[in-house]
Amino acid sequence: MSSKQVFEQSIYINASATIVERCITDLELMHRWLNPALQCKPIRKWSTEIGGKSRFIIKIPLINPTLYSQVVERKPGLIVWQFEGFFKGRDRWECLPTTTGTQLINRFEFEIPNPIVAWGFNQFAANWTKADMQAQLRRLKRVAEEIYQLK
Repeated sequence: MSSKQVFEQSIYINASATIVERCITDLELMHRWLNPALQCKPIRKWSTEIGGKSRFIIKIPLINPTLYSQVVERKPGLIVWQFEGFFKGRDRWECLPTTTGTQLINRFEFEIPNPIVAWGFNQFAANWTKADMQAQLRRLKRVAEEIYQLK
């Protein structure tokens, strides 16, 4: 039986919540901060509105594990993708405006139904995943602040 895990990361970004949100919802900008080993492909047309579907593919030769995701919650400053594949769960991105910028919170909550995959993930990939989430937030911060500086 699998158990739910939650990884939550946060970062302050010196840019407006509108710019930060654009970095999360614009596919071209997203590919500037996503891990280079991860690719997001829309299913049909790209959309971050409720019901928008995409695939997140981990570029591992021969197997390319894929998570199928769908936007299940959306409002200004908030987007939640629900996903299925070797993981089942949600990836929540929330932009909280501050007086000088934006606090971005990313909450990744998931279960791994296959006990062998869960064991392997916990033994070998959990710490890497947490570190990668932090690195993604730092890359997203750079992209958003670069756009903010251009305005």
